[in-house]
Amino acid sequence: MAQQPAGWFTHGVAPFPGGWRALCLLVSLLCSACASHGPASMAVANIAPLSLHGQTLSIADVSQRVQTPDLLALDEEMRHFVDTYTAGIGSRRQRLRMLHRAVSGPATLGVDYDPFAEGTAREAFHRRSANCLSYANLFVALAREAGLDARYQWLDVRPSWTRMGERVAVRLHVNAVVHLSSTEQFMVDLDPLPARDIAGSREIADRDAQALYHNNIAMNALARDQLGEAWLHEVRALQLSPRMAHLWVNLGVVYRRTEQHEAAEMAYLQALEIDPWERSAMNNLMVLYELLGREEEHAYWLARVDSYRDTNPFYHAWLGDQAAEEGDWRGARVHYSDALDLEPNDARLLYSMGLIYRELGQPRAALRYIDKAINQANLYNEQETYRAQYEAISRAMASAP
Repeated sequence: MAQQPAGWFTHGVAPFPGGWRALCLLVSLLCSACASHGPASMAVANIAPLSLHGQTLSIADVSQRVQTPDLLALDEEMRHFVDTYTAGIGSRRQRLRMLHRAVSGPATLGVDYDPFAEGTAREAFHRRSANCLSYANLFVALAREAGLDARYQWLDVRPSWTRMGERVAVRLHVNAVVHLSSTEQFMVDLDPLPARDIAGSREIADRDAQALYHNNIAMNALARDQLGEAWLHEVRALQLSPRMAHLWVNLGVVYRRTEQHEAAEMAYLQALEIDPWERSAMNNLMVLYELLGREEEHAYWLARVDSYRDTNPFYHAWLGDQAAEEGDWRGARVHYSDALDLEPNDARLLYSMGLIYRELGQPRAALRYIDKAINQANLYNEQETYRAQYEAISRAMASAP
C-alpha cells in the first residue's frame, strides 16, 4: 500500500462494509507489471502459433489485426468538462475534489458502474458507464488534463479457496491514484473493494494499462469460445507487458483450450519463471499434468500448491472466515492466530482478530488487536473505521453493569 495516503474517494459503495461474509472473487484478469525487458521479452518473440480449425495464427497476425487505442485520449467536450469544473482553482486538493464530484455526481457526468463496460477514457465519458479499468482510464485522463499527477494503480485481492481448500481464485482490481504532494495522495475508485479484502497494491505504467485492456478483451473472447481473438489480444498484451505473469497464465489457458498442451505448459512455466509463486500457474500446471496422465509432475505441483496454501496467511484467514460464518468464533480465533503467526503486522488481519474477540465476549483483547490494527493501517479510511470500532467497544465496556 502507499505509505501515507490521505484518503480514498469512492463512488457509490462504502469502502469498508461491516460484518462477515464469504469472499466473492473472480478468476484473475489483471496483474502487476515490472520492467518490460529481459527473458520475458525474448519469450514473447518465441510464442508458439495458434492452430485452430485447420488455420494458423502467428505473431505477424497480431500486428496486422490488433490495434492498441490511446486509452487516455480526450476530445473537446471532455476538455470543456474539465475546464468547467476545475479552471481557476489553485489548490490541487480542491481541484481534485471538484473533478471527482463532477465525474460522480448524477447532475453532472454521473458515471455508473458496469462490469462489462470496457473501453477508453473517451468511450467511458460519453457512455457514462465504466468498469474498474475504463473508469481508471477516464479519471487518469481527466485528472491529467486538470494538471494533476494521476497514475494507474492495481489492488490485489486476498485470495480465496474452495470449501475443500484445493483451488484458489483471485481478483485483481485497478483504480486511479492522484499524488498531491510527496506525502499526500488519494485513491479514486468507481467500485471500491472492502479494505479488508485488499492484499497489496502497486502503481503501474500507462503501457501496462494498455496490456490489461487487451487482456480483458482476450478473456471476454475466451468466455465466448472465440479462441482466435483471445489469442491475438493476449499476445498483444504480452508484447506490451511481458513481465505480467498472469498474462502468460491466460495465454496458457487459450492453448489448453485448443489442445496445444506443450505450448500451454511453456506458457505456465514462463509465468513461474517471472513469479515462482504464481498460484494460478501452479494450479493450471497441476490440472494440465493430471489431464496428460503425467503423475509424477502432477504430484510435484500438487505439493507446491499445498505448500503455497499452507504458508499463505490469507488461506488461514479464509478458513477463519468460514468458521465465523458458521458461528464458530473459537475456531475462527485459531485460524486467525495461524494467519498472524505468518503475517503479524497486517492491519486487516489484526482488525479481524479484534472482531473475533468482540464476538467471544472478550472486549479488552478486542481493543488490543484493534489498537494494533490502527497503528499498522496505512489508509486513512481504514484507520477511521478501526477507530470507530474501538470507540464503540470502549463505550459498550463503559456502560456495562
